[in-house]
Amino acid sequence: MKSVRNLYVIVTAIVAGSLFLGGFAEWVKSGIGVGWRLSAYVRHWDLLVLVCYGTGAVGVIWLGWYWLSLAGGIASIARRLKQDEPAHIKSSSNAVVNELSEAINERLGSCSDRKVTLEKQIRDLQIQIQLSQRQKGNAEAIIYSIRDAVVVIDEFDKLSMANETAGRLFDFDFKDSQHKPIGELIDADKGEFVEFLSRSRQSRGRGTRQEIGFSENGRPKTFDCIVSCVYDQKEQVCGVVAVLHDITREKEISQMKNDFVSHVSHELKTPLASITAYAEMLSDGEAGDEETRKEFCSVIQSQATRLNRLIDDILNTARIESGLIKIEKRPLSLTILIEEQLQMIKSYAEEKSIEIVGQKPIVFDQVYVDRDMMSQVIVNLLSNAVKYTASGGSVKVETEVDEISRVARVSVTDTGVGIPEDEVEHVFDKYYRVSANKGQAKGTGLGLNLVKQIVEEIHNGRVFVSSKPGEGSTFGFELPLATTKAVEAV
Repeated sequence: MKSVRNLYVIVTAIVAGSLFLGGFAEWVKSGIGVGWRLSAYVRHWDLLVLVCYGTGAVGVIWLGWYWLSLAGGIASIARRLKQDEPAHIKSSSNAVVNELSEAINERLGSCSDRKVTLEKQIRDLQIQIQLSQRQKGNAEAIIYSIRDAVVVIDEFDKLSMANETAGRLFDFDFKDSQHKPIGELIDADKGEFVEFLSRSRQSRGRGTRQEIGFSENGRPKTFDCIVSCVYDQKEQVCGVVAVLHDITREKEISQMKNDFVSHVSHELKTPLASITAYAEMLSDGEAGDEETRKEFCSVIQSQATRLNRLIDDILNTARIESGLIKIEKRPLSLTILIEEQLQMIKSYAEEKSIEIVGQKPIVFDQVYVDRDMMSQVIVNLLSNAVKYTASGGSVKVETEVDEISRVARVSVTDTGVGIPEDEVEHVFDKYYRVSANKGQAKGTGLGLNLVKQIVEEIHNGRVFVSSKPGEGSTFGFELPLATTKAVEAV
């Protein structure tokens, strides 16, 4: 402010001085023309000019002084306001500023905290979404890997999920059939399953079970179907899950066991009835001569042998499965074992007029086996061949040694009824009997299963079979040569 005032003083002085000098110059000029006489100057117009110059100079001086006074007053008031401002006004102003600052900072802090919270919630939601997607993927992978057929429908009876097994069973593309009505995807001949799903959903049952029969690839099959409703958080049914387990084989085995009991009962009763009848006749003295008594005794002995063989088959099968059977292995010639069993089976073959064709002796065909068990294997194969061969047929036994594979191979070929192609793979199963040949001969379905267990489980061999219906069958087995066992022992 002081510099401004000084500027005003200088400018005013310059203007005023200029006016005075101008007026004095005009006065001097006028005085020279009239001889410096005052009377003459007054009488001229120049005097008015001098007065105007003087008045202007005074006015400029007064105006400069006035503005200087006004500026000084304003500056003084400003200084006093600045120096003498009341404390309560200052504190109030500072309080307002502080409150505003604190409010802004608090709001910014709240927004920052809210931002951090939202970011954490977003991260948690992302993690939950990833976990949910992973769990969903795992659930789908589990369902797709289940061997049983799995079908999931929603509350509107539309397909939500199904695995590949279900797609094959019901003949639809399990991936491209989602959200389609289940009734449109399943053929009418399997409508029982669709009705079962609908009933289960309406009944809101947590677990319903029913056996359902289908025809798959022209073969009848039985499924154990378990259906459970799926509930949401409000305990409302939002879907149905069905699992179909193929129990066709279990049903067949169960039926085989029932047939086995029936057959065994019959097989046991038949020799027992013969033994009882001939024993009674002997005790009653109906055999009047020695030849008749020998005949009766021969029948009793043969029937007892048959009964004993049947019981041995049952017991040996149970012992092998339980691992309690006693095994004594030693090197033996297969040719010798076969010749011994052929002598036993020839009488049975002669009764049916069946020719038994033996084999040529082999120089070295020794195997490391249990004698009694291997004898039972040969007897079962020979008796089975004779049993299913009609009169006038033949049974051929062959033995060969494969030096390259170091195995001895035995095959028994008959000209019997043969086995249908779709049943060949089951002939070694326990209790299994070929349905087409049940009327041909009686049996328990244990003989060939026992052969398989003795050869493969106990002697590390292999059984095989080939057959043509109406032409005959070939059953056989392979066993490691005894030399192989000796090398392994060394």
